[in-house]
Amino acid sequence: MKKMQLLLPLLLLAALISAASGTTECPQQCGDVSIPYPFGIGDGCYLETALVGDDATTKQQQPFNVTCSSDNRTATIGKLELLSVDVARGKVRVKSPVSSWCRDPANKSAMGEQDTWWYDLSAAFRVSDADNKLTVLGCNVLAYVWSRDGGADDKYIVGCNATCAAAAGARSPPANGGDGSSCCDADGCCQAPIRPGTSFDVSFVDDYDGGNDSSGPTSPCAYAMLVETKAFKFRRTYVTTRELSSAAGGGQVPRVLDWSVGNQTCDVAGKNTAALYAACRSGNSHCVPSNNGPGYLCSCSQGYAGNPYQDDGCKDIDECKTMDQPCPAYSICRNTHGRHECYELKWLLGIVGSCIFVVLLGTAMSCTYAIREKKRLAAIKRQHFRQHGGYILFEQMKSRDGQGHSFTLFTKEELEDATNKFNEQNVLGKGGNGTVYRGNLRDGRAVAIKRCRVTDDERRRREFGKEMLILSQVNHRNIVKLYGCCLEVEVPMLVYQFIPNGTLYELIHRDGAPPSFAVLLKIAHEAADALAYLHTMASPPIIHGDVKSPNILLDDNYAVKVSDFGASVLAPTDNAHLVTLVQGTRGYLDPEYMQTCRLTDKSDVYSFGVVLLELLTRRMALAMTAPEEERSLAAHFLSSMRDGKLDALLDLQIKDEVRADVIEMVATLAKRCLEMSGEKRPSMLEVAEELDSIRKLCLPGDITILVCDS
Repeated sequence: MKKMQLLLPLLLLAALISAASGTTECPQQCGDVSIPYPFGIGDGCYLETALVGDDATTKQQQPFNVTCSSDNRTATIGKLELLSVDVARGKVRVKSPVSSWCRDPANKSAMGEQDTWWYDLSAAFRVSDADNKLTVLGCNVLAYVWSRDGGADDKYIVGCNATCAAAAGARSPPANGGDGSSCCDADGCCQAPIRPGTSFDVSFVDDYDGGNDSSGPTSPCAYAMLVETKAFKFRRTYVTTRELSSAAGGGQVPRVLDWSVGNQTCDVAGKNTAALYAACRSGNSHCVPSNNGPGYLCSCSQGYAGNPYQDDGCKDIDECKTMDQPCPAYSICRNTHGRHECYELKWLLGIVGSCIFVVLLGTAMSCTYAIREKKRLAAIKRQHFRQHGGYILFEQMKSRDGQGHSFTLFTKEELEDATNKFNEQNVLGKGGNGTVYRGNLRDGRAVAIKRCRVTDDERRRREFGKEMLILSQVNHRNIVKLYGCCLEVEVPMLVYQFIPNGTLYELIHRDGAPPSFAVLLKIAHEAADALAYLHTMASPPIIHGDVKSPNILLDDNYAVKVSDFGASVLAPTDNAHLVTLVQGTRGYLDPEYMQTCRLTDKSDVYSFGVVLLELLTRRMALAMTAPEEERSLAAHFLSSMRDGKLDALLDLQIKDEVRADVIEMVATLAKRCLEMSGEKRPSMLEVAEELDSIRKLCLPGDITILVCDS
C-alpha cells in the first residue's frame, strides 16, 4: 500500500513532465515571433518551474508562459512585448520603455514632469549587462540608473552625462555625430555600462545645470533608457526634436534579458528526484550554470545542435558538411555521433587502386558481353524480319510512298509496352490463327494486337510482307483498319483498330432479347458489302478465308467491322484456283474447299450463308451436344427447307416481328449461298445487292431503321 502511495505522485509527475515537453499541437508562432520550448503558449505548452523559498505559500511563477494577443500579432511575457527567443544562448529580446523629460508645450522655457520607468522583472529574467547599456540623449542632461536587487543596503547607482558642443545655454543642434553614428562620437549622447539585475529605476537629475547657469536640459527633450547596444543607432533628431517620445511603439526600444531555469545549481538540480528542475530532456544535452544570477540552462553536447529542452531535441551535427576544413589535406572525413573522424588516404591508395582496377575490368567485361548480346539479338531480329517478308514489305512501302497510305512497322518493345508485356488480363480472344490482346499505343490509340501462330510454310513467310502491305491499303468503312505489324519477332504480330462493342456472335447468342431483325439485317448487309469490296475492289482481290460471326465486330452504333485476316490469301490473277492447306472454322467451312483444298471467293460466300442462318435462327453453326441430324446448322437448315419445316427452325422473336415473305427472301438467299457447288452460289456483290433490296423493300423511305411488321 505504501509503495502505491509513493508511485501515484510519480506517475502524475511523469504525466505533467510529458505534457510540458512542447508537443506539436502547441502553437509555435505568434505574429512574427517564433516560440520555441521551454517557452510556450497555453497550458501544457511551456516548462513549468517552481521557486523554492522559506515561505511554503510562495506562489509558483511561470516565467515561460507566453501570451499571444487575440489578433495573433503580439507576444508578451509578463508585461513586456516579446521580440525573439534565443534558446542556445539563454536570452530573449523585449521592448523596453524610454524615460523622458520634455519641455512644457505651453511654456517652452520650463521643463514638464519627468516620465520615468521602474523595472521589476521575474526572478527567471535578469537584464543582460553584456548586451545592454544605460543610454542618455539630450543636451545638458544627467541621468542615472539605480538597482536594489539584494535589499535596502545593497544598492548601486550608475550615471551618465550627455552634453552638446554648442555654447552654454544654447539650444542649437549638436555639432558632431550624424544619423547612424556611434553614440561615443555624437554630441548629445552618452552610454555607460551597467550591472546585471532584476530591478532598475531610470531617472534624471532635475537641478543639474552643467555649469551653464541653466536648470535642466537645453534640448526639447531628455531621454534615458536601458537599450540593446548593437540595436541602438543614433539620430540627430533624437536631440533636436521629440521624435523618440512619439516614435512607433510608444517610444520603446529593444532590450536583452538573460533567463534561467529555477534558482538551483546544476548539482542540486541533477540530484532533485522531483524532476521539475530537470529541464534538460534531450539525451544529448547537459546542464550549464547561469552566467547571470541563480539557476541553470541546458546546452546540447559537443557535436550536437538543436533544442536541449525537448525530447530528442539535440541532433547530431554533420561536421563533414558544415565545417570548412574538418580534416587535414589528403584525408577522408566520416561523420559519427557527436563527432567526426579523419582517415588518411595514403594507406587507402593501394586498396582504392585495386578496387578501381577490378571495377574497370568488370565494367569492360560487362560492356563487351552487352555489345555481343546486343549484336546477337539484332541478328535474330533481322533474321525474323527477313523470314516474315519484311524486306519485301519495306520495298513495297517505299514504292508507294507519298500515296497517302499509313502503315507502321512496330518494334517488339512498343507492343510489349502497349500490352503490359502481353499480360493475360489483356487477352481479348484466342483462335486457330493466334491470340488477340487489347493494348494502348504511346500516341493514345486503342488497338487490338494479334500474335499469329507459328508457321513452317516458307511460301507463306515469303508472301507475308506483301499481304500485309495489301491489307494496309484496304480502306472500307466496314473493314477493321490495319495500323501496322511487327516482323522482328519469331511470331509475327498485327496491330488493328480496336472495336469496343464485341462481335456479332456475342450479340446473337448472348442471354436476353437480341436487337430487332432490322438491326440484324443491317449488320448482314454491311458485312456482305465489306466482303464484296475485298473480292472485287481490292487490287489484287483478297479472299478472307474465315468468315464467321465471331470475326464480324460491332461498334457502339452496330456498324460492322470485318476482322481477322489470319487465314486470308490473295486471289490468283490468272483465274486459277488457289490450293492451300485447309484452314478455317468448323461449321462455316465450304464443303467444296474441304474436298479440293481450293480456296475461292465462293468459299467466303458459303461461310456468309451460315452467318445468315445464325441471324434467322439464333442457333450456333456447330452444336456438338445436339442430336446428330441437328449438329450442323447448315445441314439442318437445308433439310428443313427440303421438308417444308423451316418455320420450326426460326427464332420466335423474328417470326413475330417480320413478315413471312421477308423471312422467305432471306432464307432463299442463304440457301443459294449454301449450294454444294461453288459455281451455283452467287457472288458476294450479288449477295450485298440482294440484302440491300430486301431492306429497301421493307421500308423504302429509310434503309437505316428497318420495320417489317405484317
